[in-house]
Amino acid sequence: MEFRPILTTLRRHKTAAALIVFEIALSCAIICNAVFLIGNRIEMMNRPSGLAENELVRVQLTGINNNDDAMAITQTDLAALRALPGVKAAATTNQVTFGSSSWNSGISLKSGQSFPNLSATTYFGGEQLLETMGVNVIAGRGFRADEFVNFDDFQKPDSKAAIPAVIVSKVVADKLFPGENAVGKSIYSWGDEPMRIVGVVEHLARPNNRGGAAEYEYSVIFPLRVSYETGGNYLLRVDPDRREEILKAAVATLEKSGPTRIMLSDQTKTLEQMRNEFYQQDRSMAWLLVAVCVALLVVTALGIVGLASFWVAQRTKQIGVRRALGATRGQVLRYFQTENFLLATLGIVIGMVLAYGINQVLMSHYELPRLPALYLPLGAIALWALGQLSVLGPARRAAAVPPAVATRSI
Repeated sequence: MEFRPILTTLRRHKTAAALIVFEIALSCAIICNAVFLIGNRIEMMNRPSGLAENELVRVQLTGINNNDDAMAITQTDLAALRALPGVKAAATTNQVTFGSSSWNSGISLKSGQSFPNLSATTYFGGEQLLETMGVNVIAGRGFRADEFVNFDDFQKPDSKAAIPAVIVSKVVADKLFPGENAVGKSIYSWGDEPMRIVGVVEHLARPNNRGGAAEYEYSVIFPLRVSYETGGNYLLRVDPDRREEILKAAVATLEKSGPTRIMLSDQTKTLEQMRNEFYQQDRSMAWLLVAVCVALLVVTALGIVGLASFWVAQRTKQIGVRRALGATRGQVLRYFQTENFLLATLGIVIGMVLAYGINQVLMSHYELPRLPALYLPLGAIALWALGQLSVLGPARRAAAVPPAVATRSI
């Protein structure tokens, strides 16, 4: 295929050619970044929490005023909840994954450090918390009975109580002790007393997105028994098929304990429902970006079809002359497809540069990762294919122009 006639024709139609190049470049830049953002959102929504999500329900309540018997009432509540048919384990905790609000504390390797090594979210709970959460302990052990401390006692002025043990996520263990076994090591968080790491869990997510993706699993568990006044979260591990039934039974059980507490019905739900609501905005954003990509592809395809149709109409006599001089239908078809390929290639090259620039802006303002190089050739292939499919109809009409057209007057 001779490129000189094609380039000569394009030079005579600079404005139209430039519009198509600009449209393809803009589509390439936006689509590459949009697809990357969609993949990023999907990856984020599918991150493991480390919990037995399909077995967990959360009942949340709040007290009307402070109650000196809160811990005793909580223990009575837990005994009643554990007795419900279908309940495998139950615990109170200060926070729940996907609950948005978060308790955080600095974690240091030395006492009195000016700046902590990292900031982690802190889960509190009693003897059944690990079993209830369903976390997978991959190193060390769970807490012993003698390691638990009542949070209320710990909070008292001049309290001598200390937290003797802590369980950390694998991400925290690797961050603090890279290449080493974290079990048996000591860390400092609350006060000057060391906390000994007794176990490491495979995954344990934060309740929110604080710290971004890199700190998603910056989590630790303290053996602190909490009453309903500390967060008000009753977490139950139940038979998956009976979650709704047990959730209603749990609410009814807790309501019988007295009028000094209020059930937060909008916060009482399964953990899967909490995950769905937590990522609702990300899911909506992903679908919006899908719609943008589809719209851009449609507009780009229509632009290519419109321009190609216009050029076929403008060059009907020229095509007829070429046919009269012996050009075959296949040659005419390839002419228009090659012409479109050259325009698309120029647009894609410019689009890749724009895609990289847009990604740099997103990285600097929204803490997004760098656009992987793989997205650029994939976007190029998609737009090349789109261009060839879009020009196929007008090119076939051009190839069907009979040689007799050359003998007609303009």
